[in-house]
Amino acid sequence: MQTLLSLIKMAAVLAGGLLLGRMYFEEVKKAKRAGAPWYAPYRTPPGILVVLALMLPLFVWLYGRLR
Repeated sequence: MQTLLSLIKMAAVLAGGLLLGRMYFEEVKKAKRAGAPWYAPYRTPPGILVVLALMLPLFVWLYGRLR
């Protein structure tokens, strides 16, 4: 039972990551079609979430150091 619960949790995280990645990639394609600057996709909600997800290990490390 514990293994099944762990697999369900992993699948949920994977599905969330795939969904966020697809939304971000759509924003990148829209920005390229519009001729927007390279940083334009990062100013959208999916872009902000991607940046926060990439910064999460740094936040965890800093929290551990400051504690």
